[in-house]
Amino acid sequence: MSRAWRLGLAGGALLLAIGAALMVWRGVRSLDEPVQLAAPMRFKLAPGTSFARAAAELAAQRVIVNPRAWVFYARVSRLASAVKAGEYEIPPGITPRELLRKMVNGQVLLHSFTIVDGWRVQDVLMALRRNPDVASTLTDGAPQLMQKLGAPGIDPEGQFLPETYRFVGGTTDIELLRQARAALNKELDAAWAGRDPGLPLRNSYDLLIMSSIVQKESGLPQELGKIAGLYLHRLAIGMRLQADPTVIYGMGERYDGEIHSADLRADGPYNTYTRAGLPPTPIALAGAAAIRATAHPAKTDAIYFVASPADDGSHVFSATLQEHNAAVAAYVAHLRQKAEGVR
Repeated sequence: MSRAWRLGLAGGALLLAIGAALMVWRGVRSLDEPVQLAAPMRFKLAPGTSFARAAAELAAQRVIVNPRAWVFYARVSRLASAVKAGEYEIPPGITPRELLRKMVNGQVLLHSFTIVDGWRVQDVLMALRRNPDVASTLTDGAPQLMQKLGAPGIDPEGQFLPETYRFVGGTTDIELLRQARAALNKELDAAWAGRDPGLPLRNSYDLLIMSSIVQKESGLPQELGKIAGLYLHRLAIGMRLQADPTVIYGMGERYDGEIHSADLRADGPYNTYTRAGLPPTPIALAGAAAIRATAHPAKTDAIYFVASPADDGSHVFSATLQEHNAAVAAYVAHLRQKAEGVR
């Protein structure tokens, strides 16, 4: 072999070595170069998908610019098989190395579902059906709901705690409701166990029913204790609750935004103007604040209340009918003055 030939071979080998080294350097460098995304994107890694396949899909979407280097690094580091399936959010600026670690740690995207204080169970079911990240299984609505939750025979109204729940995409509606019911039971049991002595309530279900009425009567947190104290005082002295929200609940679809005198006279299980004691079930979903306020109500002699002329959602509480009539007259005068001002 001539010297020139040997030099040519050596030169070629050197060039190949340099090229290979350059490829390795570029591959290693690509692991720490931020992905070029203008906004966060979602990526779903289905169960059973290989890491190489995931890399190819991300490369097709121009998220990973050097998928071979990414896959090689994941395999050499023994991380490829540790990647967990799920839905991931890929933020702008993350590097492939950081993304791999995120997928290995299973830092999947969490969605949120909020149950609002005072909602009815039908509102919850409608919101679940509208949520694209929740897997819908409750096609028959509320009638079989409690049976599916392992509590047949219990009315579903009031059985879920208003709160924001975090979940992974594809979680079923029944699983979210199971979490909300467990949260309600925990809150209610604690409130009943630590309740003030002497409350005119027989059990925790009575507490839940009363809490739902309190929840619907006021949107001001600072008033919940006063409202609870007033209704519990009425209950203790044998006075009918005369709670408009219970009448509205009993009217169902007939409610047109106003309660008429005929509605107050129409007897029914939820008409607390015609029947003494509590209605048979909660009338809404009571939040933790309403439950706690009902378990620890404000001490009051008031048995009447009416909306305040302050127009801030607050009420005026009265212990006598004379005081109450004066408060009502002041509120009516305020409404009349407002109406005249509009004209």
